[in-house]
Amino acid sequence: MSGFSPGIGDGAAMNETFTTAAAADIDALVALVQQFYAHERIAFDEARVRAALAALIDAPALGCVWLIGRGAAVVGYLVVTFGFSLEYGGRDAFIDELFLLEAERGQGLGSLALAFTADHCRAHGVRALHLEVDRLNTGAQRLYQRRGFSDHDRYLMTRPLGD
Repeated sequence: MSGFSPGIGDGAAMNETFTTAAAADIDALVALVQQFYAHERIAFDEARVRAALAALIDAPALGCVWLIGRGAAVVGYLVVTFGFSLEYGGRDAFIDELFLLEAERGQGLGSLALAFTADHCRAHGVRALHLEVDRLNTGAQRLYQRRGFSDHDRYLMTRPLGD
């Protein structure tokens, strides 16, 4: 595992960490994913989540998974996946999932996670960072807008291709 502690200029209280997830962290991640999916009304399939986490952790070229810590406690997780965009002229990334325990929300940790993500992506040649947010989650929308994300008046459309 490798960890990152934000610097003083990041607005952090100096006890927040972003630690690269390892296979040994999958149980903790699955518990957090289950809470996130319940919050977002997403169907949770534990076996599928475990397999996807293992695949992503084993193939860093696909993306990154971080445990978000405050002090000694894990209080959330962040998943970023990589792609390529002609529109943005190169490598792009997608914040696939960002979850903080309810007690941690509204205290600046989400902003810190977004700044960390942008810095990490810039350092790895990413030219654009995307995310999706539930249309009813206005709190998250405000956070994302404050951190420079904008709605391009397009719909993200998905077609599952099956297993």
